Amino acid sequence: MDLKAQFEARVPPADEIASLKDQVSAEEWRLRVDLAATYRLVAMHGWDDMIFTHISARVSGPEHHFLINPYGLLFDEITASSLVKIDVDGNKVGNSPYPVNPAGFTIHSALHMERDDAHCIIHLHTTDGVAVSAQSDGLLPLDQHAMMICKDVAYHDYEGIALDLDERERLVKDLGAEKHIMLLRNHGTLALGKSCADAFLRIYYLERACAMQVRALAGGVKPNWPNQGVPEKTANQAAFAFDGMLGGLAWPALLRKLDRVNSSYRH
Repeated sequence: MDLKAQFEARVPPADEIASLKDQVSAEEWRLRVDLAATYRLVAMHGWDDMIFTHISARVSGPEHHFLINPYGLLFDEITASSLVKIDVDGNKVGNSPYPVNPAGFTIHSALHMERDDAHCIIHLHTTDGVAVSAQSDGLLPLDQHAMMICKDVAYHDYEGIALDLDERERLVKDLGAEKHIMLLRNHGTLALGKSCADAFLRIYYLERACAMQVRALAGGVKPNWPNQGVPEKTANQAAFAFDGMLGGLAWPALLRKLDRVNSSYRH
């Protein structure tokens, strides 16, 4: 089925999809649950953009497969079984009634293929995130959240809707080998991590920092800039926090909150 035919086909609700729990490894199922939870948390925070933007996670193994959202479901509908497994060429692995957004494949496949630590990648189009990405100075060290991540932020210039595979090389180059957060100029935000928990904590801090920056600059008064050296000091203090520590503390609590609201993501 070609892409146009996929988009024109009926997209079934997630609750019509049979559970894959007994058809995949225990490790993949845990990853599916965590990734579905990440989609639900993004929706819970109001960061979703209807059915657009993407969160992906790499499946363990030499095949370099990864999971991405079924194109046509809202983020608060996504379940562990409805996630689509694809290869690095964007082809679906196994049977799925859902299409895949080619722009999601372009951005995510580039980073999954290049960075061994990019197990989970979150890309958003939030109002505040896009606003800051459209400001020439980018993220400013105006608050503690921003200072904690300021040394970890990279930038990538806008090239149009991410459909051209040759943009992958430039995305990888702009992110580099060590940074985990990116502002996609005039487009949105991105964060990666060794787990869904780590990626979510990074995007949480980035989105909070962007929201605070927009409000601070809209206040009509001169911002209070931190003393020289303080942003660097704060970034160094926080450098280790996003590789397991904060995620390990916050993730179980976030899953408990999701379960209290709606545990259907586990299907």
